[in-house]
Amino acid sequence: MKTLFTSINIILLITTISCVNQNKNENNRNKLTITSKQQKIEKIEITEITRGSNHGIVLTSGFIKTTSNGDSTQAVLSPSEWKIISKQAEAIDLPKISNLESPTTGRYTDRALSATVIITSNGVTYTSSSFDAGHPPKELEALYNTIQKPKSTEKKIPQGK
Repeated sequence: MKTLFTSINIILLITTISCVNQNKNENNRNKLTITSKQQKIEKIEITEITRGSNHGIVLTSGFIKTTSNGDSTQAVLSPSEWKIISKQAEAIDLPKISNLESPTTGRYTDRALSATVIITSNGVTYTSSSFDAGHPPKELEALYNTIQKPKSTEKKIPQGK
């Protein structure tokens, strides 16, 4: 009888421990999902540089600022455009963008501008590895092409000098 009682206690103990571990795993998964959904894109920048030439685009909620060799213009960015762009940025695994490989190497010999994408999310800045302007790594391609497409409906905002 004692052996039966001990066996039942051991089985109950093992069952309880495995249930507790399952609950912890589910809670951790839920926390991870909530954290990834709370990623908020605050600013996106693209810089393109080579000897004697530099271009930059800075996007924030409501504004797009473009710079070319020191001359800058600022325009209104519609909420719908910002939503599209920020959703594309949210889809990127931001901590890994610094390790993305460039598909081409023209920037090493000044055949292409050296481009970098910088994304600020939740107060943390993520900088991509450099790549040839116009030829981003596939993980950044959709975001890069959306930002680079010509904006026919830009409303210029005068810059105070």
